[in-house]
Amino acid sequence: MAVVSAAEANRSFSQVLREVAAGETFTVLSRGRPVATISPVGLELEAYRAPPRALLARLASRPVVEQPCIWTRDELYD
Repeated sequence: MAVVSAAEANRSFSQVLREVAAGETFTVLSRGRPVATISPVGLELEAYRAPPRALLARLASRPVVEQPCIWTRDELYD
């Protein structure tokens, strides 16, 4: 993970984006303190997609239970 100051990231933002697209991750510092992380979008998206995929796979493996409907649609909105 590379570290870059906010001023340097601002001056060379296009270069930072090119490096992020190539897989690099940057920590941006403001006055010496970390304030942001810039990383390839695929890393975060995969982290968000994994739990729903696991849930859907688990639900698909479970049997469907048929139960009679004991309420009406109007009762749901009361």
